[in-house]
Amino acid sequence: MDCVFCEIIKGNIPSTKVYEDDFVVAFNDLNPQTPVHVLIVPKKHIASANDLVEEDAELVGRVFLAAKKIARQLGLESGYRIINNCGKDAGQTVMHLHFHMLGGKTLGEKII
Repeated sequence: MDCVFCEIIKGNIPSTKVYEDDFVVAFNDLNPQTPVHVLIVPKKHIASANDLVEEDAELVGRVFLAAKKIARQLGLESGYRIINNCGKDAGQTVMHLHFHMLGGKTLGEKII
């Protein structure tokens, strides 16, 4: 398997980590779209949301609990957006389930 996020998780590719626990790692996006743009990635390799199974339900919950901690740590208490791109047509470029946390400025109601 040749997955850039798995290599980041293993420490083989450098990243600017902002959070890590036993299940999740979060690091700054290399091409930020907002002042704060963090990728939240489960350590378990799952290609996309379409590949989730029942046993992954707790893991996805842990992603969102980590997001809450990251938001507090980064001063995003007034709001942030979490986006998951599922599949190539949605813009998923790394086939490892991940969530974009966007914030640090006022975001409009429209997603795009």
